[in-house]
Amino acid sequence: MSELRVGRGEFDGRFPRVVALGGGHGTAVTLRAIREFTPLVTAVVSVADDGGSTGRLRELLDVVALGDLRKCLVALAEPSSLLATAFEHRFEDGELAGHALGNLILAGLLEAAGDLQGGIDAAAELLKARGRVLPATTEKVVLKAIAESGEVAGQAAIASTGRIAKVSLVPSDAVAPDEVIGAINDADLVVVGPGSLYSSVLAAACVPGIVDALNENSERVVYVCNLHPELPETAGYDVAAHVRALKEHSIAVETVLCDTGPGMEVGSVECRVVQRALAGSNGLVHDPGRLGRALEDLLAGAR
Repeated sequence: MSELRVGRGEFDGRFPRVVALGGGHGTAVTLRAIREFTPLVTAVVSVADDGGSTGRLRELLDVVALGDLRKCLVALAEPSSLLATAFEHRFEDGELAGHALGNLILAGLLEAAGDLQGGIDAAAELLKARGRVLPATTEKVVLKAIAESGEVAGQAAIASTGRIAKVSLVPSDAVAPDEVIGAINDADLVVVGPGSLYSSVLAAACVPGIVDALNENSERVVYVCNLHPELPETAGYDVAAHVRALKEHSIAVETVLCDTGPGMEVGSVECRVVQRALAGSNGLVHDPGRLGRALEDLLAGAR
């Protein structure tokens, strides 16, 4: 199997450029891991979520999904930041019940800036974020899935669906910003996952343009597999099934980083598999420290 190779230039004596692609809590953990060894980190984040506070704001303000963008901005902020803690605060009563403060601030910054990326960058500056957050697309997209039960529309509904064959975005001609493609092309490492495979990871990766960029730079792409099958979305999946799902979406993976300790089987994987202890103390989520060291080791071995 092929070995991981670094980006277009050697990074001896400087920080590596790393891209994390996905959405939600999984990508937030990846960002916390990456920021431990480089400030040159870019998050490419799905904007297809339609549940909770995000879904309500999408309908009310006609904006893209803000929740995953917020999570990634907070992950890149200093851990001791009071403002980052406030971004995650959810109101419990009244008309704001269920809303995360950070989503409301982001919505206001988008309107004040006049464009999506300007609002995100303004939030990053407020949070003193170490790195940059980019939306996978600036279009107001809806995630659609073809499953054994039929066609399912909406990220929240798909997350509650099993036996999924394929996901796609509506509109189908939504494109990735040039900055996203440039970040992937210039990266020394592109980390895909972990996270909900169909409703989060592929919701970002299947954007036209991103698929091509991932494949053109596949020798520098690492897929971080989940620690457990996610019910019902990936019930019964092993590592090999995750890789096959990526392949079904035209994404070729050459290196997979996984931890089989918590119970995820490897299966027959037709690519390079790197097994490391990645789980946190509860065995349910990845530990940012362990994941960061594993990713840094992959980079060191590629130099």
